[in-house]
Amino acid sequence: MTTIYDVAKRANVSAMTVSRVINNASSIKKETRLRVEKAIKELDYIPNRSAQSLTSKDTRLLSLIVTDVTNPFYTRIARGAEDKAHEEGYQLVFSNSDENIEKESSYIRSAISRGIDGILFTPSGDDSRKNIKFIQKHNIPVVLIDRYLDGIELDSIIGDNHTGTKKLMNHLYEYGHRKIGFVTGPNSVSTTRERMEGFKSFIEENHLPYNQKWVFTTNLTNMKTSHFIKDLLTLPKEDRPTAIFCTNNFLAVDLMNSLNNIDLKVPDDISIVCFDDPQPIPMHNSFFTVVSQQPYEYGYIGLSMLINRIEGKQKEEQKRIVYTPELMIRHSTKIIN
Repeated sequence: MTTIYDVAKRANVSAMTVSRVINNASSIKKETRLRVEKAIKELDYIPNRSAQSLTSKDTRLLSLIVTDVTNPFYTRIARGAEDKAHEEGYQLVFSNSDENIEKESSYIRSAISRGIDGILFTPSGDDSRKNIKFIQKHNIPVVLIDRYLDGIELDSIIGDNHTGTKKLMNHLYEYGHRKIGFVTGPNSVSTTRERMEGFKSFIEENHLPYNQKWVFTTNLTNMKTSHFIKDLLTLPKEDRPTAIFCTNNFLAVDLMNSLNNIDLKVPDDISIVCFDDPQPIPMHNSFFTVVSQQPYEYGYIGLSMLINRIEGKQKEEQKRIVYTPELMIRHSTKIIN
């Protein structure tokens, strides 16, 4: 593949001079410009961003780092971000941290080494503070999406987790459920923390029973809900929850599979609710009762905020946008006496 150095050699100039020609610098002599353009044509050289960035500050290259792009929630975020990047003439590089701080750190270092202009970022957890500080040390704009970090003031787009939790709990309450279980991820993640807070607040405000055996915390990439179900079955039937709240869609799917494996059916034997659709595109026959967020808007608006920071269009204090989830009642819950 032809490089900028091949063009420089053919035109008998430096690589920096070739880069200046590519960027239409006014200081290049006409004779030199023509010689470089001739070499570019003869060698079929296609200028890339690394060549252009030799003389310009930006690469027009952005990074999107999420925790699990196979999750339809993050897939939609990625689509929104990519659409906005394309509109504005930027390229977007996707990275998937798998909720792993070491992998996340590696992607951030790689992005910075490539001269990335900005990062749209879902932190894997509270330990991501060190990565934010590393990004800020290099003066690279960053916008947080879906999750935030306490004590870190950055532009961010998040969901109203307390309101979303209350909507799902109200729905279960109206359907007659009083014994409600809770399946969640680690407490180091802001979304799971807030949803747990919302769950406990609803339980206390409505004087509902609370049993620690009805609560299960698991890893978000290696879920073990079958262990939870096994423990629930050791309880007398009258002491088991009639419904379970899952803090995300993949937990709900894993939980339903665990129930199906022992011939317990949703919602006949137990109801399930969760945040976000498990399907990339919700259909008319979608199964889970959920509170649906706006992931496409998270990505699209989040990238717009990032570009505004990069281009100096937004210089005021950090901005936080909070979206309110919408309750979608479907087939995973049933009315009980």
